[in-house]
Amino acid sequence: MPLVSVNPTTEQEIERHPLHTGREVEHRLDRAASAFEVNRSRSFDERAARLERAADLLEDNAPALGALMTEEMGKPLTQAQAEAEKCAWACRYYAEHGADFLADRAVETAARKSYVAHEPLGPILAIMPWNFPFWQAFRFGAPTLMAGNVVLLKHAPNVTGCAEAIADLLREAGFADHELQVLRVDEETVGTVLDDQRVRGATLTGSVPAGAAVARQAAAQIKPTVLELGGSDPFIVCADADLEKAASVGCTARMQNNGQSCIAAKRFIVERAVLDDFQERLVENVEALTVGPPTDRETDVGPMARADLRDTVHDQVERAIGAGAVAVAGGHTLERDGFFYAPTVLADVDPGTVAFDEEIFGPVASVIAADDAEHAVALANDTRFGLGGSIFTEDLEKGERMARSLEVGCVFVNEMTKSDPRVPFGGIKDSGYGRELSHHGIRAFVNAKTVWVEE
Repeated sequence: MPLVSVNPTTEQEIERHPLHTGREVEHRLDRAASAFEVNRSRSFDERAARLERAADLLEDNAPALGALMTEEMGKPLTQAQAEAEKCAWACRYYAEHGADFLADRAVETAARKSYVAHEPLGPILAIMPWNFPFWQAFRFGAPTLMAGNVVLLKHAPNVTGCAEAIADLLREAGFADHELQVLRVDEETVGTVLDDQRVRGATLTGSVPAGAAVARQAAAQIKPTVLELGGSDPFIVCADADLEKAASVGCTARMQNNGQSCIAAKRFIVERAVLDDFQERLVENVEALTVGPPTDRETDVGPMARADLRDTVHDQVERAIGAGAVAVAGGHTLERDGFFYAPTVLADVDPGTVAFDEEIFGPVASVIAADDAEHAVALANDTRFGLGGSIFTEDLEKGERMARSLEVGCVFVNEMTKSDPRVPFGGIKDSGYGRELSHHGIRAFVNAKTVWVEE
């Protein structure tokens, strides 16, 4: 079966992409192994120059690349263009800092000379999702290529056009044809590729079941993995918070990318003293959003990426209401062409219900009451996920103390959770393991080799 991309705004088919045959996959694996021998021998300066050129191309072509993302997965055009520009930032960051991150590190020992060298591993399989089709690939790909590895990109079927555009852009930037190759394959073939001894590691951003399956298979082959598996991020609002700011930032944090972000604020945990006030402000912000075609620059929220994703969200909302939650905004699909879901706020959400326990991957905010700040942290940690979180308070010392107590990979005080090339990104618990970005990201797939020299 071919990989089919469908415009989520019009519900019209865009293109069918044939799967690679077994022979084609084998050819790509061979070429990846050969390309690795070339890239590993390049100097950091050579690799950096290519990344700088890629950054130029991303910036120069941001409008066209943004339009492609919008067409394939429904991201508002302004957000899509910003995504391409953020990828350029990541390329420039690793071009500037990669050599230092991977420089030999001298260690004082009893030896005449001893140090740690950081060396690339080989071809790395990247299994990427559709929601940030360029950023997900570049936040992994930029440091991985800078480290001297090469990439086999298995992208989500509905953004195959984006995957091919990424490969074309890197070739134009001067990367060899085979340093990043797209694999158009089904799940069974992904497993075959992961088992192949030419592949030396894998990264996946996706669901918990998919991550667990990749982790099991990679472990059987003794291969390193990095997993980013989503979350149910808490957004804590303390009684002393700036409620106007918290509601405004919270609305953006929940509804950006049409609500389809692993680090979106999903559980709004609010101290009872300000619950009604905050909830009213949040609803006002949500109801002021413009829902419409993502190609319209005035649109805040476009369609969800696929019909099945929209239907899953609506089922979760209905189950939440059945368990006692109240839809104080939205709570329904929109009667129009495209996979649209009304921006939604669920009030009176309790632990043990779907809107608290499950990740709702769409434009739905769950509001939960907390007795005090300590109770808010306990509620925030009462989840199998641990990706990110936000805390809003005017008392910055208290905010930092609370941040230390949250069981997550990143915490933002008086700001929404976001990724930034300068700091590590990743989660704990069922949100995965390993880190992307910063110096952690470029060292995810390198060999930290001890070199010990005696007379």
